[in-house]
Amino acid sequence: MKLYRFITGVDDSEFCHRVTQALNKGWELQGSPSLTYDATRGATICGQAVTKDVEGETYSSEMKLGDY
Repeated sequence: MKLYRFITGVDDSEFCHRVTQALNKGWELQGSPSLTYDATRGATICGQAVTKDVEGETYSSEMKLGDY
């Protein structure tokens, strides 16, 4: 089964740590990162898609993808 996540957050070291943690758990980058500016918050927001192949699992919308 292939899992998909889109990690988002303010463009700061915490966002980079979240993506790094996902990579070290076996997730793979999917496509290019995206950036947008949130004028209300006065912050640049990043997004990065990641995917992961998981054996022996059956997909459920109740899955907590961050646990993988």
